[in-house]
Amino acid sequence: MKKIQILGTGCAKCAKLAENTRAAAESLGLDYEMEKITELNQIIAFGVMTTPALAVDGKVLLTGKVPSAADLEKLLR
Repeated sequence: MKKIQILGTGCAKCAKLAENTRAAAESLGLDYEMEKITELNQIIAFGVMTTPALAVDGKVLLTGKVPSAADLEKLLR
């Protein structure tokens, strides 16, 4: 099971990243758990300075962007 984490304070971009990521994971048929991390200290602990950010299994894959679901599918493969 993949652990997908959305890092952000809850802004509109963060919500859109979560929505697109969920769509990509569902499209790929992934077994996953999604967690939203909104606590600033936890976000900084990932080394992230620009939100929204996406981490999978604890590894940050992107920051400061909201890619399309199709682009996210490529990252999640």
